[in-house]
Amino acid sequence: MTRGNTEHGARTAPLGVFDSGLGGLTVVRALRARLPAESIVYLGDTARVPYGSRSAATVRRYAVGCAKLLARRGVKAIVVACNTVSAVALETLRAELDLPVSGVILPGARAAVAAARGRKVCVLATVGTVASGAYTRAVAALSSRTEVMGIPTPLLVGLAEEGWTEGEVPRLVVRRYLEPLVRDRVADEARGDAAASARVGCVVLGCTHFPLFRTFIEEEAARALGEPVPVVDSATAAAEDVADFLAARELAAPGTAQGKLELCVTDVPVAFERVARSFLGEAVGTVEQVDL
Repeated sequence: MTRGNTEHGARTAPLGVFDSGLGGLTVVRALRARLPAESIVYLGDTARVPYGSRSAATVRRYAVGCAKLLARRGVKAIVVACNTVSAVALETLRAELDLPVSGVILPGARAAVAAARGRKVCVLATVGTVASGAYTRAVAALSSRTEVMGIPTPLLVGLAEEGWTEGEVPRLVVRRYLEPLVRDRVADEARGDAAASARVGCVVLGCTHFPLFRTFIEEEAARALGEPVPVVDSATAAAEDVADFLAARELAAPGTAQGKLELCVTDVPVAFERVARSFLGEAVGTVEQVDL
């Protein structure tokens, strides 16, 4: 917790949540459903989205700037609602801040291993997250026999930020990205490989923007694999993880009243309110524009 906070003050302080853009609002949505009493300050770095194509050093620099802004707002913990930052910058943030820092990859990996039941895990994510190997390492730490297949899907981030979440365009993009699943299935069938571990057992939404395409991903994954497969939302898994660490540190907000939500962005993009509402699942109130 922040130095100088009393125990009660720390419990009533807000959570700080940040992402490269608006996708992290899916984590905020999950947090507000799981922990309604918690107040949240959300920062979306909309001026510099996406982070997924940036170098690791640049992502770490951006992440430290976002986290320090939230720390100055008196938050009691930082929730990194960005898979790319979670992949390359969590340890940097923990070294820089005197606050608990939680990410989305380890909770997502736990949920994926449970859902896959020994089969292969397919992770849809940004280029940076896939290249980092973070999901592969996290899954391997939990189950050494579970294979991870990473598919970079960067175009979905831009579509989500622009509000293109319905119709044939996103469906066809998802279908194109899932073609490796079709090739793997055909190859398995050709060599008569019936081992359960050779087949994909779940698909992980390894970017907080991707829950907006969940229906398309579920349908196209089932089409590619010839059978329905579970889809794991790292945002929901992260909310459970936050609930656990707040309880363990005795930092959970008291009472049952709905916590406040403050939204901050580094730029206000076109159609911000409509797009943000689709991520958040509720009306978007006042939004503060900040400079990092």
